[in-house]
Amino acid sequence: MANQPNLYQLSGGGIHITYSTSGIAGQPHFTYQDALQVKNFAGNQITTLQTSIGMLVTVTIHMTVDSGSTTFSVLLPNVNLPDGLFGSANITAEGITTVHRFSIFHIQGQTEFYTAVPMQGTAMHVLFEAATATSKVA
Repeated sequence: MANQPNLYQLSGGGIHITYSTSGIAGQPHFTYQDALQVKNFAGNQITTLQTSIGMLVTVTIHMTVDSGSTTFSVLLPNVNLPDGLFGSANITAEGITTVHRFSIFHIQGQTEFYTAVPMQGTAMHVLFEAATATSKVA
């Protein structure tokens, strides 16, 4: 039986992300970095949706009270890692920045605007150890 990845490290279009499906505390973690900001997310700040074309992972990178928000999503492919230690695979994925427009006044027309960037990186399986607060590639 092949190992499934629980850690992804991807870059593309000036964006760098790290996503772990679980961690030392047993909850997912997501780090988003672009030229202007570094944002860290954990637990219910991360939305995942399994689709027929892969796992869609989404975080909110900017929120305003009166004009909308911006989310970043990454569409991760299904990956089967080799059995044994040090299982990892090079992957490609799609990063999607979405600007969500809203207002207290009714907006006419399109309310979501997308910018997609191809991303490349690594999917791997690691063991998270609570006692030492480190991870090991398995």
